[in-house]
Formats: sequence, C-alpha cells, structure tokens
Amino acid sequence: MKIICIGRNYTDHIEELSNERPKEPVIFIKPDSAVLPKEQDFYRPEFSNDIHYEVELLVKIHKVGKHIAKEFAPNYYDEIGLGIDFTARDVQTQLKQKGLPWEKSKGFDGSAVIGKWVSKAQFENLENISFSLEKNGVQVQSGNSGLMLWKIDEIIAYVSQFFMLKKGDVIFTGTPAGVGPVQENDVLVGKIEQEVKLRTIIK
Repeated sequence: MKIICIGRNYTDHIEELSNERPKEPVIFIKPDSAVLPKEQDFYRPEFSNDIHYEVELLVKIHKVGKHIAKEFAPNYYDEIGLGIDFTARDVQTQLKQKGLPWEKSKGFDGSAVIGKWVSKAQFENLENISFSLEKNGVQVQSGNSGLMLWKIDEIIAYVSQFFMLKKGDVIFTGTPAGVGPVQENDVLVGKIEQEVKLRTIIK
C-alpha cells in the first residue's frame, strides 16, 4: 500500500500557516511504515520538538486504476475513514525554507494514524461530511468535506494521472484549520458526524 496525502486543500488551513493557495492539488507521499499500528500509542520522535496533529478524511482505494476520469472515480472506493497526519512542524519549516522535500517531516514512523473505516453508503452526500478532532476533551479542529478545494473524486482523478492507484492505497484528503502541537499524555479523539472513529494517546 501507499499513502497519498493532499496538502493545502482547505482555505482556512492555508491561511493559518500563511501558505500560498495552490492552483492544483499539492501531493506528498508517506511510506507504509508511517502507519501507526492499531491500538499503539504515538511516540514523539526524538528529532523534533514540535509535532503537530492534522485530522483528515481518508479514502481507501479498492481496485487498480490509472488515468481515472472524475465521473468514474466513485467506482474505485467504497470506504471513508478518519486519520491524523502527524507533522514535525519544526523540521518541515526548515525544509521548506531551503526548498527541500517534506518527507522527513511527514513520513516518519507512526506519523499516519488510520481510524475505523465506514461504508460510503452511510453518507447521503460525500460532499457534506462533517468531522472533528478533540484534544483532551476540547475540540481543536472541525471540518466538512464540502469546504475542500478539491473534492474526493477530483483528487482521485488528479492523483491517478501520476500514480497508479492499487487496492489498499489510502488517500489523506487534507486538513482544516486548527492544527497544533501535542504533548506527552495528550489524548486525541477523532469523529465523523459525531461518531468516534479514532483515539490516540501521545507519549
């Protein structure tokens, strides 16, 4: 499997980090070793002093596809999930300042939390899915798929121009505003439509 991530897909998040609004989806990839094993706590890596949470809606690809047209994209996934893209913000800032790739700050071990998957049939409209993240019982992020600059089907069509999508691949669709740092013993709880889909403890 591969983990394909979309950056800068929500205007409010672009603004909070003072980034330039992209003219096309920003893509980066995490290796499969980035997936945090189920029921395992997240251990902050020693190389960073500023790890941030970023909650995102996920899509799981269930068949092989290349150069997928937007209208056929729904045929390539049937499950929606929730995840956290942990980011070493201090490392990322240093890399961006030098014009270097982000992988060290985004693809480190355990940096991809993947919660419970649910059938997309449970949602009346995939462009109106609400999701949120709580830290220690306080909501810190809230988003809706309708606010994405590029919606799910558009993302799949765009990504498949460059990478063949295979069964089991996961797409992180971007994070809304409210990203922030984690500290030891923080508890992160992610919800889709008010139902808990992931829980992670920070060590």
